[in-house]
This record gives sequence, C-alpha cells and structure tokens, in this order.
Amino acid sequence: MTTLTFDTHKFIRKLQDVGFNEKQAEGRTDALRTALDESEPITCKDLQIELAPIRADLLLLKWMIGVLLAVALANFAKQFL
Repeated sequence: MTTLTFDTHKFIRKLQDVGFNEKQAEGRTDALRTALDESEPITCKDLQIELAPIRADLLLLKWMIGVLLAVALANFAKQFL
C-alpha cells in the first residue's frame, strides 16, 4: 500500500493564512490525514475490472451497427439494382 505524506504544519499555516482559525485548520488537517490514510490507490487491474462491462457494451454496439448497415445496404441494392 502506498503511503502519502504531507507537511501538516505547513498545511495548517496555509489554512490560517486564508482565514481559518487554529482549531478549524487542525480539524481539516486531521480529516485530510484520515482520508489519505484510509484511501487506496487505483491500480490498472481495478480499471480493467471497471471497464469490462463498457467493453462488452461496445462490442454489442459494433455488431448492431454492422447489422444495421448491412440491412440498409441490402435495401439500397434492392431499390436501385
């Protein structure tokens, strides 16, 4: 698991510079640190699993368009040839 680190003191100072009081800045920093600690990076395998249904749908669409074009071409040929 990848660990992300950041300078919490510098982050708190930046929050205070834009108008947060010390308690608010520390609370937001703790929330961000907790979120980073609990998060997991996305891997290529995760993306492949997520994209599998989309690939299946695209394959079906390619077949449907092919059949539609074949029917249209047959209709065209029937009328003009």
